[in-house]
Amino acid sequence: MKTSIALITGGTGGIGTAICQQLSKAGMKVVATCYSKDDNSDKINDWLGEQQKSGYDFSVFPINVEDFDACAKTISAIEEAIGPIDVLVNNAGITRDGQLKNMSSEQWQAVMRTDLDGIFNVTRQIINGMIERHYGRIVNISSVNGQKGQFGQTNYSAAKAGVHGFTMALAQEVAKKGITVNTVSPGYVGTELVMAIAEDIRNKIIAQIPVGRLGEPHEIARVAAFLASPDSGYITGSDLSINGGLHMC
Repeated sequence: MKTSIALITGGTGGIGTAICQQLSKAGMKVVATCYSKDDNSDKINDWLGEQQKSGYDFSVFPINVEDFDACAKTISAIEEAIGPIDVLVNNAGITRDGQLKNMSSEQWQAVMRTDLDGIFNVTRQIINGMIERHYGRIVNISSVNGQKGQFGQTNYSAAKAGVHGFTMALAQEVAKKGITVNTVSPGYVGTELVMAIAEDIRNKIIAQIPVGRLGEPHEIARVAAFLASPDSGYITGSDLSINGGLHMC
């Protein structure tokens, strides 16, 4: 039986790392991407070393998800080196927060280019191969703030809401080709980014979550891994909320 190849954009971050690990545990060959604009070779080598110590053998390719042509070159290089991609997890994302009355065009465009355009730029390179092979799993990582909105995040909320619109439309286009497309919308998860928030503000966030705690990266990863598996073939166009009851819809 062929080993599935999984590509996780933003795979070296907190949630991305957990997804890489979970897909590896499921028997997939995992490729992570990192942001190509950063001079982060030392950081990536450290990350790979940490993963190897934990028993994981990952590949990492730098990519600029904002650039369509760059994505085409990178995906081609990945498939030439490792093989055709069966599973795609679009996880790369950024924030550039600020109230709309003060938000610059660059803050708006930066988030749109990464969080929304990036999903098109990467998926467009992979979808035709999945169609030809009559199999594929695409998981798009959105956010609770794309469902309910968030003060100071008109850019991020708009982009993440767009992620699920993309999911629902593409799911209909490829459903008869053995390809599923789904969204996962995490709430507040205990990554380095969230834990860096001032403790008093973080405690106010937690107080609004009915289960009374932050999520764990592995809780997001397990859902993503199920949607990435052959067993999820009857789920497509769905948005799975993992937010501790913060937003129920």
